[in-house]
Amino acid sequence: MKTPIYNFVQKYAKSDVARMHMPGHKGVGEIEKYDITEVFGADSLYEADGIIAQSEANASELFGARTIYSAEGSSLSIRAMLYLAMLYGKKRGLAPKILAARNAHKSFASALGLLDIDVEWLLPKNSDSYLSSPVDKAVLEEALRRSDETPVAVYITSPDYLGGEVKIGEIAEVCHKYGVLLLVDNAHGAYLKFLNPSRHPIDLGADMCCDSAHKTLPSLTGAGYLHISKNAPDVLFENAKRAMSLFGSTSPSYLILSSLDKTNLYLASGYRERLSEFILRVDEIKAGLVNAGYTLFGSEPLKITILAKKFGYTGVELAKLLSGYGIVTEFSDPDYLVLMLTPENTDEELSRLLLALTAVPKLTEITSVPPKLTLPRRAMSIREAILSGGVTVSAREAVGRVISAVTVGCPPAVPILVSGEVIDACCRDAFLYYGITEISVVE
Repeated sequence: MKTPIYNFVQKYAKSDVARMHMPGHKGVGEIEKYDITEVFGADSLYEADGIIAQSEANASELFGARTIYSAEGSSLSIRAMLYLAMLYGKKRGLAPKILAARNAHKSFASALGLLDIDVEWLLPKNSDSYLSSPVDKAVLEEALRRSDETPVAVYITSPDYLGGEVKIGEIAEVCHKYGVLLLVDNAHGAYLKFLNPSRHPIDLGADMCCDSAHKTLPSLTGAGYLHISKNAPDVLFENAKRAMSLFGSTSPSYLILSSLDKTNLYLASGYRERLSEFILRVDEIKAGLVNAGYTLFGSEPLKITILAKKFGYTGVELAKLLSGYGIVTEFSDPDYLVLMLTPENTDEELSRLLLALTAVPKLTEITSVPPKLTLPRRAMSIREAILSGGVTVSAREAVGRVISAVTVGCPPAVPILVSGEVIDACCRDAFLYYGITEISVVE
């Protein structure tokens, strides 16, 4: 496996050229010398025909898809996926409408507004958290059957932030039965391709998906992929670079591109075996936690999600206890504690985690539950609400107002309410439960 981008940047950093080009640091510094722009020979991300095209071809081979790099994470790929879906829908004479699981990332909601796409939200019959929306084929088929017009696509987040997975294969079967595209936010699941068997969305029937390489692979933050199935309509791949350039910076980071390039070599050099062995160790940790009385959530192999209240604590309290052992967690809220692991975590770190959590005394279960969220009434389109301007008000006094900008922390970046929706008492209680005291509403 060759690394053409990485090799070029290394060679350029060691050369004695006078940098009469961007960036302004001129290569002075340990990291800065590897940070270049589109100089001769460096190719150009959105018009790639040189070293970037070679590297993307390597990634395509590894993932079994038509793969394009993102230097702006999955957020850029999500916007591009929706744009491409709309192009496909226009060719088929379909209205700009998407069916989507409700636990979508905020970048999905903002892209709907930018592209003026209508959305019909899919809610599963049972879900205890706004972060998890395990839509199954029955829910999807019912929504498609009752829909007045055929949507362009179905949009699913899997794995979700808590480690829950949707049965993508079954969802894909329903989508293709009705002639609609399946788009998957797989930001947390790039490594799923390298399980045996693969659990990657493209292999399970998705037409397009995004992966954040930096979330689960040894890539720099901002490194991501847009994958397009080889079986998907050609119009998607033919316009993919244009879609990415429409929303992406004209100055993509070569540090990030080099990182993606180097990741190809990492994945091609025994990663499947290392991943398999590491997951066995993680499974041992999970089993040890269950034996200690913890209740876990989700099926994602590299994520440990603890239902904290069942052990007598909030997720925030458990995260604070772990910090005393030098362990920094991915996410905590009143109900959950989330830890994200990769084969780069050492055996000592895993042992320390198990030691720390099993040293916590189990208390009486906390029985309080988060506010039950239902689909709120929509007063205007997402685009109208975003462009209407907004004022900041207290969440306590916001009942009856219309959300303007999405108000959510990152992590998890999953909105409780989407722009254009009306705040009811349940939504107000949810904002307060999750510590959101001020929100932006339409003026």
